[in-house]
Amino acid sequence: MVLSCDCSCTRRAWVIHTYDVANVGAGPAGLSAALYAARYCRSTIVLHDWASRAARIPLTHNVPGFDAGIAGPDLLALMTRHAEKFGATLVEAHVDLVAKADGYFTLVDVQGVKWAARSVILATGLKLNQIPLEGDVHEAAIAHGVLRYCPVCDAFEHKDSRIAVLGCDLSGAAEALVLSGYSRDVTLLPRRDVELTDAELGNLERAGISLITESVSRYEPTTNEMVLHFGSNNNPLAFDVLYPALGCRPRSRLAAQLGLPLDKLGKVAATAPFGTDVPGLFCAGDVVDGLDQISVAMGHGAVAATKAHNWLRERDGDTAEAVLDHGRGDGDE
Repeated sequence: MVLSCDCSCTRRAWVIHTYDVANVGAGPAGLSAALYAARYCRSTIVLHDWASRAARIPLTHNVPGFDAGIAGPDLLALMTRHAEKFGATLVEAHVDLVAKADGYFTLVDVQGVKWAARSVILATGLKLNQIPLEGDVHEAAIAHGVLRYCPVCDAFEHKDSRIAVLGCDLSGAAEALVLSGYSRDVTLLPRRDVELTDAELGNLERAGISLITESVSRYEPTTNEMVLHFGSNNNPLAFDVLYPALGCRPRSRLAAQLGLPLDKLGKVAATAPFGTDVPGLFCAGDVVDGLDQISVAMGHGAVAATKAHNWLRERDGDTAEAVLDHGRGDGDE
């Protein structure tokens, strides 16, 4: 529901409005869903907390049509303007609770403000497990290109570079092998412990990946390289870029509140853009099991909004089948 106030008195009178579609999250998935829902002439609200991972991208070349690359904030600004142009409403809010009762969803933010909706699209994304750097230093390292978290997104831009991969486990080994297709200078090192067997380490070494078994004690990003320090070694190592393979934390708490099952990584099922076991609930983007990419998130958003629209039509008896069946029924009487 939208809450508005009659401020002519000290006692606030709230006006309640129920939306057709409420999206949680304003990244590429949520904004795509908002655009499609609005263009289906659905009253649409987007509740977001400025936490889209795309907002941290200095430049991406993986968005089709932007061959020169586009900065994440610029892409989100364009998508926001596009969705608002066709009627979607964006509201800054950190949604803390979502529930369904009597056929309607209620969403509540951390301030206790409530909204109501007939259908919900969760596009809440994920959070990265990051290396221990102060916030501004960490973001500057990303901006300078010496710290990266997604080989699928930008390994191409680091061809023939000195690449370090942090995380000496199966995940880190897999990432190092992927990156070895872009550079012959790839080094795998542990954050704390080496979790690979001697045989696995030997196979990596034979694949041309250098191995360091001492853990990193300090990260020192500069404008053009990442300098790594080790506890008992006075000789730090410098790399053109560091890829931490530390995993992520899907923001799936709201999905769990509504009873959706989560996989071992905390994500919802890959089918969630098409619908869930909770009628009227759909999910899109990085919270969904699959490839965490902007183009995928956009597709999820389009699918989820279309499925939500069609679900609402069925609920309202507004499908072609329902209308024609009703007409035939009238003719028989």
